[in-house]
Amino acid sequence: MGTPAERKALLFFSAVLVLGTATKLYRAAGRAPASPSSRTALEAQLKAADSARKAGGKGRRGKTQKPPVYRPGPVDLDVATEAEIEALRHIGPAMARRIVADRDSFGPFGSREELLRVKGIGPSMVEKLDSNVTFSLLPRPKNTVIPRRSELPKARGKPHRRNTRS
Repeated sequence: MGTPAERKALLFFSAVLVLGTATKLYRAAGRAPASPSSRTALEAQLKAADSARKAGGKGRRGKTQKPPVYRPGPVDLDVATEAEIEALRHIGPAMARRIVADRDSFGPFGSREELLRVKGIGPSMVEKLDSNVTFSLLPRPKNTVIPRRSELPKARGKPHRRNTRS
């Protein structure tokens, strides 16, 4: 049959199964069908929620939600506001914030290729946005001349302890 410990475990699991089934049956028998008054109350709550959403109520995090600004024609990513960028298809609020933050930190994009520097934007996203965006400013020039370590001015003072051997 089994060891005494196995019999105790089997008895325990049987008791849990029986109690769980009994609880489900008790709860199912105690439920009454929804009354007409509860349905009307539910409909009233749904109407109130819909009207609050249409009126521009507060969002998930307590911030007042602004409706997106829709502009006819392409959006200039070098000067557009966060709301205008968010109105683009495939761009959400987080991506719009990243685009504006990158532009503020590193200067205007100037071209589609520079838009790739924004985290989360890859070649496929640039292709999707191609007909909806434009760039009016010149990108910040890059420092293309990077001196070699040997060309840098030598530091004065004590040498580092690893460099004491000559």
